[in-house]
Amino acid sequence: MPTSILGEVDGLPGVAAAGACHGSALQCPSCGSSHVAQVLGDNGGISFVCTACGHSWS
Repeated sequence: MPTSILGEVDGLPGVAAAGACHGSALQCPSCGSSHVAQVLGDNGGISFVCTACGHSWS
């Protein structure tokens, strides 16, 4: 079993690249990493968190 979810995702057939419907991958505005998670906020809004540096934004 992989120690990271990234190992799991890389092995799945038919997984689309992040941001495929928008034409570019979502990147952290702080560090530029493409390791970004989409999260649901307390008021139902959508926010993003960089899993590389911890920066969050909406």
